[in-house]
Amino acid sequence: MAAKAAAEKQIPAPKKDTPTFSPSKVTVLFVLGGPGAGKGTQCANLVRDYNFTHLSAGDLLRAEQDRPDSEFGNLIKEYIKDGKIVPMEVTVQLLENAMMDAVKKDKDGKGKFLIDGFPRKMDQALKFEESVCPSKFVLFFDCPEEVMQKRLLERGKTSGRADDNEESIKKRFKVFEETSMPVVDYFDKQGRVVKIVATKSPAEVYKETRGKLEERLGKNF
Repeated sequence: MAAKAAAEKQIPAPKKDTPTFSPSKVTVLFVLGGPGAGKGTQCANLVRDYNFTHLSAGDLLRAEQDRPDSEFGNLIKEYIKDGKIVPMEVTVQLLENAMMDAVKKDKDGKGKFLIDGFPRKMDQALKFEESVCPSKFVLFFDCPEEVMQKRLLERGKTSGRADDNEESIKKRFKVFEETSMPVVDYFDKQGRVVKIVATKSPAEVYKETRGKLEERLGKNF
């Protein structure tokens, strides 16, 4: 535990008066849904059709844990293996770095981001909006646990992911219900949730997603 505490203390989180990015130039949509709700598939469609940059918090953490000179690699591995949430300073910093890379490449300094699987806890949501960029809203893919479990076990046959097994899946569902659903409820009270029923076929889910996004952001967002 001491090593974990020390690792967390090494991540300075300087207080900012204003977020790094202005929402007038940078559009952020948080994409939430339980494990196996189909977030990645729908994000890929939105990237193709609307030129979003898709940032998966999980993918960034998995890449960081395998980076040879990463000071947080072992810490991230432990947390992911236990189905626990990685210290938010690590995740927020990785997201901000990835957003900065994308915005620098745009001649107008603009960006449109789908941030997938984040924020997974209230403190992450508040920290990101305060220090990185306020989001437009949460795109929430709503799916029953039994459907998600079936999808994940099927995916586990080929994904090679250490957490696509029954024990890890149960832990991930529990964590999502206890820590991420309050985030969805918080944004919902502010009128900042677009809810999509994610039990249909991927094509049907995408049709609903497009319709609701265009309704909210306009045809040419």
